[in-house]
Parts: sequence; C-alpha cells; structure tokens
Amino acid sequence: MTSSAWDDAVTLLREHDEVALACHVNPDGDALGSMLALGIALRDMGKQVVASWGSEPFEIPAAYEGLPGLDLLVPASQFPASPALLVTFDTGSVDRLGALADRVAAAEHVLVIDHHTTNTCFGTVNVIDRGAAATAAVVVELLDLMHRPLTAEIAAPVYTGLVTDTGSFKYAATTPSVHLLAARLLETGIPHDEISRQIWDTASFGYVKLLGLVCARAVLEADEVGGLGLVWTAIGADDLDRYALALSDVEGVIDVVRMAREAEVAVVLKTDPEDGLLKVSTRSKGAVDVGAVCASLGGGGHRFAAGFTSDAPLSETMDCLRRALAETPHLAT
Repeated sequence: MTSSAWDDAVTLLREHDEVALACHVNPDGDALGSMLALGIALRDMGKQVVASWGSEPFEIPAAYEGLPGLDLLVPASQFPASPALLVTFDTGSVDRLGALADRVAAAEHVLVIDHHTTNTCFGTVNVIDRGAAATAAVVVELLDLMHRPLTAEIAAPVYTGLVTDTGSFKYAATTPSVHLLAARLLETGIPHDEISRQIWDTASFGYVKLLGLVCARAVLEADEVGGLGLVWTAIGADDLDRYALALSDVEGVIDVVRMAREAEVAVVLKTDPEDGLLKVSTRSKGAVDVGAVCASLGGGGHRFAAGFTSDAPLSETMDCLRRALAETPHLAT
C-alpha cells in the first residue's frame, strides 16, 4: 500500500459531508468497533453518517450492546442506495457485504479499510494494512493523519476491535505497537474491564447449555493435517433455535474447541438458520496457514484465524476441508 492511498483516504473523508459506512455480515467486534469509531469521529466533524451491515435479522450482537455510536446504525433497508462515499470495514470482498454488496457499484467513491491479507482491493481507494492487528488499529492511523482527537467515545469501540482480533492480547498478532495502542486507549478513561467482561465473560444460560452439547459432540482426528491433528464440532440451526441463540452468540465456541492440545487446527461448522448454509470457522496454533486454506475454498481471513461458507452437506464440507488441510505446507514454528 502506498502513502498516496492514506492521503486519498483522508481527502475523501474530509471532503464528503455525507458518509455511508458498512461492515461485513454478522459483524464481529473488529468490524463493528472500527466502523463505529470512525463514524463517531466523522459525526464529531459535523458530517451526516449512517452505518449498517447486510445481514438479517438486523440485530446488534449482545456482546457489543453497550458501545457508543449505536445510534448511527440503520437496517440495510434504510441504507443509501447510491452513496457518494461508501466506506467499508474489515471486509475482504464485495460478497461479504451481503445485502449491501450492490452499493459498491452504485457508490461514487468506495474507501476500503481493512487488515486482511486476502482483501481483494475492491475500492476506488484501498487502505489495507496487512500488518495491523485489527482494522480498528487502521482506523486509529487514519484518525491520527486527520489530526482527530482520540476521545473515550471513540476509544471504546477501537478497544473492542483490538481485543477481539488479538484474542484479548493472546494471539501472535499482539505486538509491542498493539500494547502501545492499548495504553493510548486506556488513557482516555474507557471502562476496559467492563468492555472485556461483556465480550468474554457474559453469556446466556442457553449458551452455557449449548456449549456443553457441542463440546460433547466434538471429534478429534489426530492423524489429519499431516499428523498435526484436527478437532471439530458442529452447531445446527435446531441447536440455535433450542437455546434461543443467534449465530453471533456462538462465535466464542471455537475458542473453547481450539484448546485441545492434540490438535493443531480447530473447526466449528455453524448452520445459518436464514439460508441453511454452513459458516465454517477455523483456527490454527501456528503451524498451518488456515487463511490460505479457507481462501482456496472461497473464503479468507488471517493466517491463523479464517473461515468460509459452504452450500454442501456437512460431511462433504469436512471432506473438502480435510483434503485442503492435508495439502497445505506446514509453517516453521
């Protein structure tokens, strides 16, 4: 990425008085947090801002219900049809915008802000820092270039994006610069303990029950992934219905499954109640590039945390994934 991309992004954000923000479907903490952070900053500059994502039902994940800036959000049906400036966050390809995908072609300018290595650069301006730990960190870089203050209201969603994409500072993406950014955010006075508790340590009793169920059905295949081991489980649409949960409520399941020391790669397959498709999440402990594996299957993500969507039955999807994992080279650890 050239320095001109940063300059062009700053120019677009300064020159447009109306800005439409969009993140990927079923947003995680980084997608929503980075979008809200820039949205708040732009509103503070006196601009008209709307933000959304293209999945139904349009519901704010419970873990993020306390974030500032939620009043910027509108359902996809109320999102501008042809925005002068469309800004996307944490979204590697147009299809990940779901019902908002058609806005890319309709917009006059498209600014893509991301950190995924698999981003397809679908914007007229692409600010993609593949070395950043989170898209929220890229937003802070932009705000610094715009000489905008890092207020507590902006820092809270940025911190949300940072802690979710670093696994509460546990993942390999956690660098000294990540901790320095975290220090800047804490200096604003944000309630970091409350934010983290809401994300990591708060769930419904239904989730606790479902967690026991899906862990009980987990399968360990020690000989897969070239002998490094694979552990996987599945969550059906009937499971979600039984415990009154949404897909966004079960994102943390894979962080439990990946704890199995006998497996290098962990996989959770979730059936989307809306379309019946399988949403496949993968994690690696460092010896396998699951981002490349998922990209070969039509998805993408990071080297050690990635996913893809499958319209095939579960058994066929797992067979395809096993083959892809068997063929991928092992990384030096």
